[in-house]
This record gives sequence, structure tokens and C-alpha cells, in this order.
Amino acid sequence: MRMLVVAATEMEIAPLVAKLRYTSDSGPRMRTYAYGRHDLDVLTTGVGMVATAAWCSHALARKPYDLGLNLGLCGSFDRALEPGTVVHVRSDRLAELGAEDDETFLTIHELNLLGEDEFPFRCGQLVNLAPPDNTTLRSLPAVDGITVNTVHGNQRSIAAVARRFAPHVESMEGAAFMYACMIQGLVHAQVRAVSNMVEKRNRDAWQIPEAIRSLGQTASDILDHA
Repeated sequence: MRMLVVAATEMEIAPLVAKLRYTSDSGPRMRTYAYGRHDLDVLTTGVGMVATAAWCSHALARKPYDLGLNLGLCGSFDRALEPGTVVHVRSDRLAELGAEDDETFLTIHELNLLGEDEFPFRCGQLVNLAPPDNTTLRSLPAVDGITVNTVHGNQRSIAAVARRFAPHVESMEGAAFMYACMIQGLVHAQVRAVSNMVEKRNRDAWQIPEAIRSLGQTASDILDHA
């Protein structure tokens, strides 16, 4: 199986890459590895949805893949999803895409600039209706995500986005990856480990090393069952 593995930073996928066998540099920001019977192109896009969308589209236009896998960290709005928990983001949305109307936020769909069910959206979200048939993926909590340019760290904005969308987690890349995969018709999964709760910025409470370890183990388990 040929896979495209996408991450924003090398740090997030370091434990997984350590288990792979390097074969070549295969393009800008991309290296090719082998793992068992799988060939993996590992793409490190850089942080943010613009970089992720651009580099994913570039990669998907160059060659076909059997599976796309997005690995990364996320913040959790749900206290039941504690730091270190690995989740499968089954739906995502571009939470900041819209306009302010004084104290009210209008989504791009409410502005009638994009239909709620206009491809690739479904009810205003990017919904992965056909993820890979994978034992490890099925064992993960399936969650709803939002993708943002500015991660939340203010109680007022946190409460507002929670009321508006009721997300479980947030990232800076997930929806961009899903969008690129969906327009290419690529079977894909967005898998993230919770590194922190979404709250007033509190770096002392972040558990990034633990989250990265959990993500690496889960990612290798997904490959083992692919």
C-alpha cells in the first residue's frame, strides 16, 4: 500500500519516523520510507491550514495514493478527552471562515457565499463518511473538530466557539488536509493526540511529549493493521 502521511512538524511524528526505513528524499518537504509491505511518503507541511492545503494539493497532484493519514496534536474542549488521548477526527470545519456582524459571527454558509452541502461540505462540515477500514482507527474516540488560524486561549472566545459549533477538539491543519483528500477522492483519516485542554493559555498544563508518544504508538498500530 502507498500512503501519504502528513504532519505539520517533524516533532509530531518523530516516534513514528524512528520506526520507518528511509529510502529517499522524494520532493520538497517529503521523504519516502518503507514499513513492512507499505511505502510511505511523509510530508511535513509546516504549521497552519494554508501551508497544509498547498503542500497536500501539490503532493496529491504528483502521484496516486491508496491512503492519506494526517497525524498531529490538538487541543480538547471536552474534559473527558484528557491530554494523551488519541482521537479520530471524523468531521472538521473552518471555524473562522465568515464575517463579524457586530457581536454576531456569520459563517461562510450563513453569508450564502458557499452552500452548506456544496461539495465537499456536508451540513457546513467536512465529514469523513468512508474512513479506512482499520481496527486501530475503529478503537479511537470519533470526534468533531474545528480548524483555526488562531488557537483559542481566551475564555470569552472559547465559550463563543463552543456554543456555535460544539467541537471536541481544535487544530490548525485538520480541515485543510481533509479538504484536499476529499476533492481528490482519497481514502483518509485525521488522527490527533490531545496535548492540552482548550482554556486560558497555560503552558504548564500542556503534555506535549506524552501526547507525541501516544500518537506515535497509535500511528504504528494503524500501519500494522493497514
